[in-house]
Amino acid sequence: MARSVPVPNAIGDPPSGNSAQPRSSAGVASLDPDAAVVPRHVAIIMDGNGRWANRRGLPRIAGHEQGTDNIRRITTAAGELGIEHLTLWAFSTENWSRPAEEVRGILRLLGEAIERETDELHRRGAQLRHIGSLDGLPPDLQQAVRGAIELTRHNDRLILTLAFNYGGRQELVRAVRELVASGIAPEAVDEEAIAAHLYTCDMPDPDLVIRTSGEHRMSNFLLWQAAYAELFFTNVLWPDFGPDDLQAAVIDYARRERRFGRIPAVTVPPTTPGL
Repeated sequence: MARSVPVPNAIGDPPSGNSAQPRSSAGVASLDPDAAVVPRHVAIIMDGNGRWANRRGLPRIAGHEQGTDNIRRITTAAGELGIEHLTLWAFSTENWSRPAEEVRGILRLLGEAIERETDELHRRGAQLRHIGSLDGLPPDLQQAVRGAIELTRHNDRLILTLAFNYGGRQELVRAVRELVASGIAPEAVDEEAIAAHLYTCDMPDPDLVIRTSGEHRMSNFLLWQAAYAELFFTNVLWPDFGPDDLQAAVIDYARRERRFGRIPAVTVPPTTPGL
């Protein structure tokens, strides 16, 4: 659920003492303090790495390198805007169908990024999570993921969730299988029961889903969780998607009225006595 915030919060150096101090934004202009409605959970489909490379005459892996480097920039910007949960889709279950060399390169980059960035994320109070299946991933990548999750598990300044080897339909099939295996009675299967068996069972649903690169579809991402999310599509390719682009998406979100199927409230003007 979104909430109004007076000023953005930065994922910078932790404040000294128990009281938080005002922070200056290193890459994001401050939102209007009187109208800042910040989504609690933002999820991003990071699309366009290959096209970024192709337009520059570079191999596709160069685009993935730039896209991986962009994660730190957007994670920092998210914290400065006051976003509590940031979920980034890095590798889908469908991506295994890409050329083997490209898949190996993507997984290598993910592993290197986790090894390189975990200590800094921990220092800044960010918690790293993973959704998807670790099965089939290289053992060293599995170890790096588990180690990063364990190191940062008690942090709460920002929850950064990496979705890789993830697919929304696969997640739902997994949840149903777990329910069946538990012996649950059919009449006991409801939305809460299914949600309890999703990877995201202890996370709020996304308020805003952003997709870069100009595509206008969900592509099997958070199909259950994004049922009521606001969607924001941009033509900017992921490696070029910067703090200003993230802020533009948040401002657009703040202008929308989320109804969840309800009729919008109607304000009745007060009556004037004697008329």
